[in-house]
Amino acid sequence: MSDPASVYPARDRAAWILAQRPARRVAPDPELPAGVFLEKERLADGTVADSGVALLTNRECPWRCVMCDLWKETTAATVPEGTIRRQVAVAVRRWRELGGLPVQVKLYNSGSFFDAAAIPPAEYGPVAEQIAFARHVVVESHPLLVGEPALRLRDLLSGSLEVALGLETAQPAVLEKLNKGFDLAQFARAAAYLAAERIALRAFVLVNPPFQAAGTGLDWAVKSAEFAFDCGAGVVALIPTRGGNGAMERLRESGEFVPPTLALLEEAQRGALALGRGRVFADTWGLEPFAACPHCFAARCARLESVNRAQRDLPAVRCAICGGG
Repeated sequence: MSDPASVYPARDRAAWILAQRPARRVAPDPELPAGVFLEKERLADGTVADSGVALLTNRECPWRCVMCDLWKETTAATVPEGTIRRQVAVAVRRWRELGGLPVQVKLYNSGSFFDAAAIPPAEYGPVAEQIAFARHVVVESHPLLVGEPALRLRDLLSGSLEVALGLETAQPAVLEKLNKGFDLAQFARAAAYLAAERIALRAFVLVNPPFQAAGTGLDWAVKSAEFAFDCGAGVVALIPTRGGNGAMERLRESGEFVPPTLALLEEAQRGALALGRGRVFADTWGLEPFAACPHCFAARCARLESVNRAQRDLPAVRCAICGGG
């Protein structure tokens, strides 16, 4: 039975989530990726190298996760064959302009690479040819779509393959409310499949998702990282839960979502690293809303990036204004 004070329905959650959305912005250009950039990442061999990220423009994910805002940069229909390979060509040109072809490539597509309605399977071969320079390739997927398409892509690539799965949380009741469409057993089965096929696993974990009891955000972030490592993940990416999609604002108003703080993200990274099980990355994109003090914000972001690269805890930033650290 749901909490009588909750605004979140026990049934028909997808309809409720859709009803909270603000108006969609101007439709994106399907011939262009939504974003292309280079970032530094510590690889499995311990080296820190350029990672080229391409945010591909394609059809919206069929799942309706309560916290998702990635639909804002998606198309209403499946993009025509040839579109994705042209977007990747744009990304490759941009990486060259930014500093050269990267060792690792991340092809993120606001959903699942193995969703045929998002990335037509006919694109796998041409895309693999365009990124043949990459030693390692990361794509994202929903756990329920992990299967033969992953093997097909793996066999086409010149480098190794890693699949990023959004675990979000290992707390069963919260995971169910996120409307992700899978449970922990299904996540573990997808992870086991990847391990058996020698495909690396990366897991996304939310810091302070909605519906979590007050004061348990740190504990569950670390427990969720531990669950991901137990499933064979080599990387856990900690993502502070963001608002901005309408549904999260409603949940915040009802007290069912409390945004994380920058300090909580720092502590979650520290705790997950202390497990000593694999690489732990704190997502540092757009952290301004989580910061309580503008004076130490830049230094604290820089520290998170340094920890991401070093993969060891570093001294906290001490601030004369807020006393934080």
